[in-house]
Amino acid sequence: MDIQAGRYHDESIGSVVTLNLAEGEKMHVLHPQQIIAYRGPSSGRSDKLMNIKGMYRKHKLIQADFTGACRLIAALPPGFSLKMIELEGGDDLLYDFRNLFWYSSGIHMRTKLLSMKNMLFSRDVIKMKFDGVGQIGLLTQGLVCQEQLHPTEPIYVDASSVIAYPENANLELTVYGNHLASQHMNYHFKMTGQGTVLFHAGEHHRRLQQDMNDDGIIKRFLREVIPFGGVFIK
Repeated sequence: MDIQAGRYHDESIGSVVTLNLAEGEKMHVLHPQQIIAYRGPSSGRSDKLMNIKGMYRKHKLIQADFTGACRLIAALPPGFSLKMIELEGGDDLLYDFRNLFWYSSGIHMRTKLLSMKNMLFSRDVIKMKFDGVGQIGLLTQGLVCQEQLHPTEPIYVDASSVIAYPENANLELTVYGNHLASQHMNYHFKMTGQGTVLFHAGEHHRRLQQDMNDDGIIKRFLREVIPFGGVFIK
């Protein structure tokens, strides 16, 4: 499988990714609406309805299965990037379904029902887990970071930025720092355990841009030092 990513100089118009499948290779695409061009036999694409735990018993999604030899061109929205993950078997990361773009035919996707505690923390019911050897593609907002967990020394990661974490990681939803710091940050996952955590930086790019375009240091100062200042001071 050959994957090539190209980004225009003006990031406001997004980017494109080209995926070339050799003869007999298969790929399962979970966001087929992003495929804007296809070269190959008409029979090389087969769509089907997905039923992942009923997608919370509410939604039906289309999955497109492609068989090579063929060439796909996919459009990525502004601010999104593609992260490819190599799986070699024995992986225990749990992924957010919304970030999954595709996975190769050597991978088996299954759902994991979260514990009640993790449901409350992540505001999600299920996560996706993969078995087998192959590749998966993740759609992320901004660059992807990867940090190693420690059994006893925690890492704090913005909860809205987490893409994947080990199934057996210890999670706690919290804030950190002194009183002023804890008032003016998003909730974070306090994580310990074995393995790695993946998170993206897209949300924080937008926040910095908003701060840079803000209308005055006095208003910014008041928003920061007054509890709920961001709500009352416009």
